[in-house]
Amino acid sequence: MSFKNSLSDAIAAEARLIILRELAGQTDGRLSSLSIRSILDVHAIRRDGDWIATQLRKLESLGAVELGEVGSTLIAKITRPGRDHVEERAVLSGVARPSEAE
Repeated sequence: MSFKNSLSDAIAAEARLIILRELAGQTDGRLSSLSIRSILDVHAIRRDGDWIATQLRKLESLGAVELGEVGSTLIAKITRPGRDHVEERAVLSGVARPSEAE
């Protein structure tokens, strides 16, 4: 694996953790992909909507979020496995570990 690929994988894993943490902090556990894009921008992960949708779909495939759509906007809702990862009760492959990201 090249340095570029490993860096891309690390950024994606970190972004997925940021997404889960933000979802866990919401009263209803939900955020739109537009809100998530703004949040990632604050963390210096500036990516387009397609990249963010890919990360959300990866989290969905891991069972960490449920996705819905309103028009072309994705709505993510954290699930129990996603919360368990954020709270360090379980580990999701492809998502940075909270204790290692601090």
